[in-house]
Amino acid sequence: MRSTKKSVVVAGMAIAGLALGACGGGTGAGSAAGGGSTGGGGSQGPTTIKLVAAEYSKEHTKAFWDAFAKTYKEKTGNTLDVQIVSWDNIDQQSSTMIQNNQAPDILNLNAYASYAKDGLLYNSDEVLPAAAKSDILDTFVKYGTYQGKMYGFPDLSSARALFYNKALFKQAGITNPPKTWDELEADAKKIAATGNVGYALPLGPEESQGEFSMWLFNNGGDWKADGKWTINSDKNVQTLTFLKKLSDEKVTQNNPARTNRADAFDLFKSGKAGMVIGFSPLAGALDQDKKVDYGVAPFPSNDNTESKTFGVTDYLMAFKKPGNQAAVKAFYDLYYQPDQVNTFIKAEGFLPVTKSGVQQFSSDPKLKVYLDTLPNARLTPTDDPTWDKVKLAVQQNLGKAMTGDPKAVLDDLQKTAENAG
Repeated sequence: MRSTKKSVVVAGMAIAGLALGACGGGTGAGSAAGGGSTGGGGSQGPTTIKLVAAEYSKEHTKAFWDAFAKTYKEKTGNTLDVQIVSWDNIDQQSSTMIQNNQAPDILNLNAYASYAKDGLLYNSDEVLPAAAKSDILDTFVKYGTYQGKMYGFPDLSSARALFYNKALFKQAGITNPPKTWDELEADAKKIAATGNVGYALPLGPEESQGEFSMWLFNNGGDWKADGKWTINSDKNVQTLTFLKKLSDEKVTQNNPARTNRADAFDLFKSGKAGMVIGFSPLAGALDQDKKVDYGVAPFPSNDNTESKTFGVTDYLMAFKKPGNQAAVKAFYDLYYQPDQVNTFIKAEGFLPVTKSGVQQFSSDPKLKVYLDTLPNARLTPTDDPTWDKVKLAVQQNLGKAMTGDPKAVLDDLQKTAENAG
């Protein structure tokens, strides 16, 4: 996900959000001097390890990690060298570091599996304290696991839900948010008849894989099944055909293929769209603006099952380097303490990644719709080393279905996925 948002307040928490998952971030980067591990852990004396972390917000990210580094030093005697990098640049910068054999000890990024495949990372048995692993939500353990070992350690998460404009619903004579796709289509038509956008559909290159995931999960589809790519399954073709139908019926905004998620959010925040898929930072922006009377509901299902949510997490992965294992393990031991991980998540305005975090955040009624579904959230296949290549192809090509043949588009993406390895 790549988008920049203003600092907002969600449920009394100061945040500046960019979405995850590739969560998008601000511009610019705070940095510390280069480094990496020096010396050894344990009896060999204090160790310096380097963290390269993505910038979720200018207001909170660097402040949190600087404070964390101070506490880490006080508790362990080790030094944490912190470098904060914009989401706009972190993929390229981290890739260059690794190619030049200058990988950080810990990297905050949205994909880990290719590095796990190359044997560059520690697994959970090697550096993650047992108490921390047992507290991480099972769905994040699942998607952080590659070939039976967990390598992707989550830092924070988000989940999606249906946002609807109560004023436009009332104007269109709609009483309740839709629970099925047929109801969503009917409601979108009623709202479009008032001169507004019925459903804001972002299939542009920023995060079309996220929008499509929410729809396909709620139609019984998936990206992979039984270890094989299923991008062009009958269910997924049906899903993309339905989205094209919404566009053809002109109940969406013009040109969904060029609409990014941030653009769809702006439409909704302006009061001109009846429905959009959103997450907690959108709620924060709406609460700050106080221009739109909105509601949040589970996303409609099309396969007569309970609503499913698309979840996203980013990872704090650990690179194997001489002498750094004990210091890296101490890093995770501290980070997954509730007063650390949940402080970071609250400041950035996202959702928890631990069972204890879900309990702590459950006192906030605004987060209920997300927390109820988060433990069973479905993610894109971040545990597949080729997902980054597939995701890029989806982002660049999925929108073509709005003016072309949905099956042909998915057939091409299926071929890309099968050949990506």
